[in-house]
Amino acid sequence: MKFEDVIGQEAAKRSLQRMIDEDRVPHALMFCGPAGCGKLALALAFASRLLKDSRLLRRWTHPDLHFTYPTIKKPGMGSEHQPVSDDFAREWRNLIADGPYFALEQWLEAMGAENQQAVITGGESDALARKLSVKSGMGGYRVCIIWLPERMNLTSANKMLKLLEEPPARTVFLLVSEDPGMLLETIRSRVQRVQLRRLDDTEIADALQQRRGLSPETALRTARMAGGSWLTAIQSLRTDSENRMFLDLFTMLMRRAYTRSLPELKQWSDSVATLGRERQKRFLRYFSRMIRESFMYNFHAPQLSYMTLEEEEFAKRFAPFINEANILEFADMADLALRDISQNANAKFVLSDMALHTIILVRKRP
Repeated sequence: MKFEDVIGQEAAKRSLQRMIDEDRVPHALMFCGPAGCGKLALALAFASRLLKDSRLLRRWTHPDLHFTYPTIKKPGMGSEHQPVSDDFAREWRNLIADGPYFALEQWLEAMGAENQQAVITGGESDALARKLSVKSGMGGYRVCIIWLPERMNLTSANKMLKLLEEPPARTVFLLVSEDPGMLLETIRSRVQRVQLRRLDDTEIADALQQRRGLSPETALRTARMAGGSWLTAIQSLRTDSENRMFLDLFTMLMRRAYTRSLPELKQWSDSVATLGRERQKRFLRYFSRMIRESFMYNFHAPQLSYMTLEEEEFAKRFAPFINEANILEFADMADLALRDISQNANAKFVLSDMALHTIILVRKRP
C-alpha cells in the first residue's frame, strides 16, 4: 500500500511524509474523518512507509505490523475465552486484500456475525502487550494499527491507555476512528490527531475513471451521489442491479398509489415483504433519497441533482408530485417504516400501511 494508492488527502500525505523525512514520528497518531474518506487506507500506507518491506506488506504478514480490531465470540469458543484479533486474522487479511475501504458491516459479515456486537476485549489488549514485549523482528519500527478503537470495552481501553502512556521503543500506534468522541479523554490526549476531510467530487470522479473505467459523465454522477465517500461510490457500483430494482419498486408504488389500485398495492407490499429485512431497510433509505431528490429536481438546478440517468428520467415526470405539501410527510413516513422494520415489526403490515398512506400523499398539492 502506497500513498499514491490513497485517493485524495494530499495535505495529510505530505504531513505524514515530512514526519518520516524529519525523523519525528509520534508514538501515537489517530486518523479521524468522515466515513469513506480513506482513514484506514492512509494508516496502511503510512505503516508501509515505516516498515519498508514491500514483499511482506503485500500479504500484510510483516512480523512488526500488528492489527487490532473489533471481534465477536463464535459459538465454538470456550466460555472463558475472550475473542482476540488473531482469532480472525485470515478473515481480516482477506478483507483488506480486497481494498482498504470498507465499513464495520462488511467486517461483521466477513466474521460471520449475526446479531453480536463486535468489541475489542481486554484479552486483545493483553495479547498486544505480549507481542510488543518481544524484540522487533526486523530491527526497525513496530506498528500497531487499531481499527475502531472506540469499540474497546472499558477493560481494554484502560489497558490500552497504559500501552500509550509507556510505549515500547520504536513502536508507533495508529488509531483509525469513526467516532473519536466515544474514546476515553485520557486516550485522546495521548495521540496526535490526523484530521481527514471528505473527498472532493472531482477526486472521486477521477479515481472512478482511472481505476474502474467509468465514462466521465457516469463517474461524475456517481461521485456526486457518493457524498465525499469513496466507499459509497464503489458500493453504488456493486449494488447497481439492486438500485435498479429499487427504482422499479419505487416507480411501481407511486403509479399504483396514484391510480388507487388497492389489489396492485397489496401485491406490491407482499412482494417487498419477501426481500428480507436488511434489503427492506436499504429500499426504505432509497425511497427517502428519491423523495428528496425528486423534490429538489423541481428547482431546475442540475448542481443540486444527485441521481442516475435512469432516476432522472423518472423524476422529469414524477417530480411535480413531490412538493411543499407532502415532502415532510413522505420523509416522516419513510423514517417511521424504517424504524419499525429495524425493530422487527411485521413487514407486510408496515409496507401495506405505507402504500395506503402514499395514495393520500401523492395527490396532495400546495
